[in-house]
Amino acid sequence: MTSFGTLTRAAALAGLLFSSFAGVTPVLAAPADVALLKSYIGEWRGRGTLYGASEESVVCRLSLSQGNQDKVNYNGRCAMAGTNLSVAGTLAYVDASRRFEAAMTSNATFTGIAVGQKRGSGLVFNLRERDQDEEGKDLNISAQIQLNGDAIQVVFEVVYIESGDSLRAEVPFSR
Repeated sequence: MTSFGTLTRAAALAGLLFSSFAGVTPVLAAPADVALLKSYIGEWRGRGTLYGASEESVVCRLSLSQGNQDKVNYNGRCAMAGTNLSVAGTLAYVDASRRFEAAMTSNATFTGIAVGQKRGSGLVFNLRERDQDEEGKDLNISAQIQLNGDAIQVVFEVVYIESGDSLRAEVPFSR
């Protein structure tokens, strides 16, 4: 059984790709890597489904904009199950680590950092965390954000370790 708080936390994960990545500072990022990130600047809209005890519609907006240095900032909002989720963050190529990173904050108190890799002509960010919900129940959280061509795909899942109950959302975005 899922609670409203858990649903909110799950929604926060959906915004992971669109969350703030405070403290991620690129140093001498390769021009092609910066250009790849900047190619996603613009306004995005998505509509998908949250699967759990029942199916719920998820409607999202995402805005990516030029940040400081070679960063790309994002702000997003999703509406689902009678609640709104806000996320903000930054995408960057971190030369010192030789990888893309995204960090996130949300109004659902979830924060995290996802590591990105080039896949073909796009990027894929993955997050895997273990956390607790508002009631102290252990859960595994995974999120994947795919930036590919003129599309963004967000998939996230929350699994309660003790019961095996889960929430999963899939939201495709387009310009």
